Amino acid sequence: MKPALQIRINQQLALTPQLQQAIRLLQLSSVELEMELREALESNPLLELAEADGADEAEPEAAAASDADHDGEAATAGSDEPGYDEPMDFERERSDYGAPAPDDADGYEAQDSEPEDLRDHLLWQLNLTSLSARDRAIGVTIIEAIDDDGYLQESTETLQSSLASLYRVAAEEIEAVRHRIQQFDPLGVGSRTLSECLSVQLDACAPETPGWSVARALAAEHLEALARNDRTRLCRQLHADAQALDAAIALIRSLDPKPGAQIGAGKAEYVAPDAYAFKHHGRWSVGLSPNCQPKLAINQQYAALIARARRDDAAYLRGQLQEARWLIKSLETRADTVLKVAGAIVRAQSAFLEFGPEAMRPLVLREIAEEIGMHESTVSRVTTRKYLHTPRGTFEFKYFFSSGVATVDGGAASATAIQAMIRKLIDEENRHKPLSDQILTAELNKRGIEVARRTVAKYREALNIPSSNERSRLG
Repeated sequence: MKPALQIRINQQLALTPQLQQAIRLLQLSSVELEMELREALESNPLLELAEADGADEAEPEAAAASDADHDGEAATAGSDEPGYDEPMDFERERSDYGAPAPDDADGYEAQDSEPEDLRDHLLWQLNLTSLSARDRAIGVTIIEAIDDDGYLQESTETLQSSLASLYRVAAEEIEAVRHRIQQFDPLGVGSRTLSECLSVQLDACAPETPGWSVARALAAEHLEALARNDRTRLCRQLHADAQALDAAIALIRSLDPKPGAQIGAGKAEYVAPDAYAFKHHGRWSVGLSPNCQPKLAINQQYAALIARARRDDAAYLRGQLQEARWLIKSLETRADTVLKVAGAIVRAQSAFLEFGPEAMRPLVLREIAEEIGMHESTVSRVTTRKYLHTPRGTFEFKYFFSSGVATVDGGAASATAIQAMIRKLIDEENRHKPLSDQILTAELNKRGIEVARRTVAKYREALNIPSSNERSRLG
């Protein structure tokens, strides 16, 4: 056969550097984001902080007026939650990532966030996953055995022994639940080997991603050769040319070999609300905090130099200009996503805003993901270390998510609401005759909450409330 050149036109999806940057920025807290942007400002001369002007200062009032004009449209369209107004138009507010803040915004003080470890993060996701009691027990056992880097080092036999007092489980059952946990955030956690961890992350990429098929083979069978950088042998074994190998290596380098390390107990950080929930004209509204993320802009003086600069300098400036534009666009995407998730949470939990924790309804990541058209893992990133300022306090987004407990009328009550009921019952009890877990269970059953005594005990312990015997001694 004679060698020949062919031109083909095709379309394919790729995990672009811009998308990778947007995903990374999304999981940063506001404090971490500010540090990240400071570094970008120092390293990129094409970036600068956008200057506030008189128009920015007047914008909250203009936004409020626009929101008021929208009330009629919202009432006509209807809403599942009466009294809730749709989130503010992101395009209208994009210029300062802001929204009118509640009147009592200055009355809130910054708090220290509780450090969250990997197991807490995984258990939270497990509790929001629809599983049988048997599979949930397996999941808890697996998560407790995962190390700080995100790997499962315990053997299947050891896990079976740990579960022996509750269930006799087959190895296949453990593997099925483990594969489910591998899809949690961070992706690939619970893997037994680096090869498996990278393969799980690659499976989440679109097959059309450049270098995907070669990267899949590299991760599965050739990591040692890759570590030796034996490119000639790799190209021969993978039947790939140098260009395809470069694309595959770049894709693998974009993955996280230690997914658990990105979540861990660190030093306390100050909490700055990322979004506000407040009432405007009798309706619940939501908007991003003006201080949620700094405003960046292109430095026009440096941008104007590109056309007059020498060839090498012009190439450098064009590269920096492209990076600056990507970063600004990624920040817009982050703000848009945080606002969408915050709006969906306020829609779902408007009863909590009106009546308090006892009115909190069951909510899982899947509901929010389906409503805003995003993947559950994306919603999980947004709900971690992002805070919503409400008239009832400032809460991490994930506070509004909890599994449900069945009620006698066929509905469900959230675990958060049940905990609030337990706390209220105990606060109102006779200090000389404290309520036992059995009595608390009976009281909840009278209110239509079908809950077992051991569940009540678990919720009471989660609230750091001593048992009735200990409360009696303390009283």
